[in-house]
Amino acid sequence: MIGLGCDHGGLELKNIIIKYLEKNNIEFKDFGTYTPDSVDYPVYAKAVAKAVASGECEKGILICGTGIGISIAANKVKGIRAALCHDVASARLTRLHNDSNILCMGGRIIGPEHALAVTEAWLGTEFSGDERHKRRISMIEE
Repeated sequence: MIGLGCDHGGLELKNIIIKYLEKNNIEFKDFGTYTPDSVDYPVYAKAVAKAVASGECEKGILICGTGIGISIAANKVKGIRAALCHDVASARLTRLHNDSNILCMGGRIIGPEHALAVTEAWLGTEFSGDERHKRRISMIEE
């Protein structure tokens, strides 16, 4: 299951991603926000990050205006490796090398079609399992 969260700056893009997930029969849980009213992104970052860290959700996708704040907030939760990606190559590589478990994007930075390509690449790439990458992830977790 994919955990989704956003602030007001990411609402439009989150709703586009929801349609993509529904179309592709990918199970998700929407942690909000649900309206364009101004809200604080750390609330939604924490909710999704805790769901991913606890195993309630396998992965997460978080969106704010730039993706920066929400990624910083998500990475404060132990066990989270949130990656801010606005291109397909970064999305693939962060899964392949870093085993990232949350994808972050900026709703005011990336267009909908490109965001869907980034999302598809991120969801479709598995961690390589390479020993050097495992070692580095262990160092991050320490």
